[in-house]
Amino acid sequence: MAEEQAEPEPIATDMAVVYEDDDVVVVDKPVGVAAHASVGWTGPTVLGSLRDRGVHITSYGAAGREGIVSRLDVGTSGLMLVCKSDLAYTEMRRQFAEHEVKKTYHALVQGGLKENKATIEAPIGRAKVSDFRFCVTPAGKPAVTHWDVLERFGHEATLVSVNLETGRTHQIRVHFSSIGHPLCGDPMYGANPVLSEALGLDRQWLHAMKLEFRHPRTRVWTTVRSQYPADLAAALDAMRARHIEPAEPAEYAEVLVD
Repeated sequence: MAEEQAEPEPIATDMAVVYEDDDVVVVDKPVGVAAHASVGWTGPTVLGSLRDRGVHITSYGAAGREGIVSRLDVGTSGLMLVCKSDLAYTEMRRQFAEHEVKKTYHALVQGGLKENKATIEAPIGRAKVSDFRFCVTPAGKPAVTHWDVLERFGHEATLVSVNLETGRTHQIRVHFSSIGHPLCGDPMYGANPVLSEALGLDRQWLHAMKLEFRHPRTRVWTTVRSQYPADLAAALDAMRARHIEPAEPAEYAEVLVD
């Protein structure tokens, strides 16, 4: 009997390469693409899609995760760096471990945040109720999230810029949920499904917008930027439309004359 062949991994043909040289490649990961293959995952991966295009990846790293020094969740889009050379893997792993890389995300969170900027410092570990969820727990690993308000939508939502000092799994989602402001479109951590539907969201509103690092070979400080993908841009437009101030009736409008 012929052995049953495994289905080939689907390829993320819409995954843009934002920066590439002989040492590193930075992709703009679409939603629905995993960083690498894992048990139970049958969708496309960053690693598989790069290799399908003929991109050389270092052999350094765990089996099946070669070249990967930082990951994004399947449901999070944006910039992700993969190492092509051995030198890059060794150096970028050090930079990520020592928090020298600056990662900037944009997130749309539910509710009106009280401050204009703040830091959430709370340890994160696996939730006992699920293999997939994480939570703030004293037994967790240290986690630090800095945020600044970009735009406010009354008491309904706030658009924030987020910088991570640490890179725990689901860190941004868990930290904002822990202070009562889950990400819009993120039911796993408490998002309102009615608001998610109104905004047309079927995943968390979270995008890795900017990646800043010292190039592993040239030592030049390198900045890579992304833009909002279509689904998040549409949801943000829908949110803005909900908060447009109604125009004053013409008979009451003040007329300014020079």
